[in-house]
Amino acid sequence: MIPIFCGVVKNGKLTLTDEGRYSAYLATLQGEVDVVVRRPRKQRTSPQNKFLWGVVYALISEHTGFTLDEVHDAMRLMFLRDEDKSIPTLKSTTSLSVVEMSRYWEQIRQFAAEKLDLQIPDPNEVIA
Repeated sequence: MIPIFCGVVKNGKLTLTDEGRYSAYLATLQGEVDVVVRRPRKQRTSPQNKFLWGVVYALISEHTGFTLDEVHDAMRLMFLRDEDKSIPTLKSTTSLSVVEMSRYWEQIRQFAAEKLDLQIPDPNEVIA
């Protein structure tokens, strides 16, 4: 996994939050590198998390009889596997960005529609 280093730009000068960790990582590299500077990504929001647990997981739980935790584990296993490591792991929904969380919902909605014959509304839709 490629580490991300956080910092602050002030008057055109970058100050890293953890200069020591950055220096240690830099010492492991040789030759040409890419340097990317971007604004920090926005973590998934509390309303997104409430919708995930209160609507998405709740509807699947009610439909299948599985507990909310079982649904959470199953969906993570299906859609949040991290195969980039030597041992595959599951990503946590807390680590997702706003965009990644929306993508995760969409994957679950598609699965529910195709495999469970269950329609899950968008966050801006009303459940009838």
